[in-house]
Amino acid sequence: MMNVPFYSLDYVNRTLGDALRESFSDVLDSKWFIRGNRCSEFEETFAAYCGKKACVGVGNGLDALTLMLKASIILGRMAEGDEVIVPANTFVATVLAVRAAGLVPVLVEPDRETCVLDASRLAEAYSAKTRAVLVVHLYGRLANMPAICEFAKSKGLLVFEDAAQAHGAFLDERNVIASPFDELRVNSAKQSDAAAYSFYPTKNLGAMGDGGAVVTDDLELAQVVRSLGNYGSYEKYVNKYVGVNSRLDEIQAAILLAKLPHLDSWNKRRQEIADRYCAEIKNPLVRVTPVPAKPKSHVWHVFPVFSEKRYELQKFLKERGVETLIHYPIPPHLQEAFNGALSRGELRYGTLPIAEELALTELSIPMGPAMTDDQVSYVIEMINSYAL
Repeated sequence: MMNVPFYSLDYVNRTLGDALRESFSDVLDSKWFIRGNRCSEFEETFAAYCGKKACVGVGNGLDALTLMLKASIILGRMAEGDEVIVPANTFVATVLAVRAAGLVPVLVEPDRETCVLDASRLAEAYSAKTRAVLVVHLYGRLANMPAICEFAKSKGLLVFEDAAQAHGAFLDERNVIASPFDELRVNSAKQSDAAAYSFYPTKNLGAMGDGGAVVTDDLELAQVVRSLGNYGSYEKYVNKYVGVNSRLDEIQAAILLAKLPHLDSWNKRRQEIADRYCAEIKNPLVRVTPVPAKPKSHVWHVFPVFSEKRYELQKFLKERGVETLIHYPIPPHLQEAFNGALSRGELRYGTLPIAEELALTELSIPMGPAMTDDQVSYVIEMINSYAL
């Protein structure tokens, strides 16, 4: 029997051990721990990596989402009580951020095959109160941004992205670094207004603690996000907005700077593994996400499979040394936190059978740059051997 962990943080840290220790030591020696040179350098480097003009480091991914939306309200582009279309199949943070900004999430069904926001359903979700679409590139699989942005442009809507699972993903296959929303410049379509990233340790680009960022071409938006994350202050002890304390610290910025040059190669390995999973998992009891039209554009933070016997499959694999996780067993609209939100007008949605089906059947199998070819083969063999 072979043991296959779901994801190996040890591999990344061991591979870059000396560089990470040097980064940590440099911060200690600098005696500057909040918003210093390393944070500034990371912001500039990550903005360039994403092909954007500005990056603002914040405390975590949830704050990145929330501050991005709050800044848009401060700038008069939205108002509290406005509606934001959000995919119903997402981690709860997406919905929490919309609520925290004083906006109303409108939950829309995902595409059953790709699990991301179904652009064909936007029109039915739209209302006179709709002001924005918040796209989620779930599992590192990109949503149909050209179609989403075309709809948004026709309605005068803002477009935001939850890119917490999509570091390094891009829609086109040019030989340049691009962000999940960069192709739109080539198509002359409306770009997204901003994207929010999380640097939680297990992300494709992860820190050694919490961290997040807002990336945008809108310098005015970036400036307000930066102020909001610094107690609402541009100038020390002068508070223009009601802000919070949410800043990317120097240690996390230094760690991210050390890891960023390796992100593309790590993502390439994830793509190689995903290619094999898509081609070689052949069990009729297990549904595999279809091969994307542009497979090298997606970064496979998670590789999901689906089975009506999800827990039996999970137990079967665990007994054979294959670790799995579930993303996510309860969709946001069924979380206890939102009991009564629909009747109070704090959340809007209709029936969501696809989102509920995915929550009942999804199982995430091992994925990450540390996996060997033998481990990938073993996972495929074990899944194909599963029977009722």
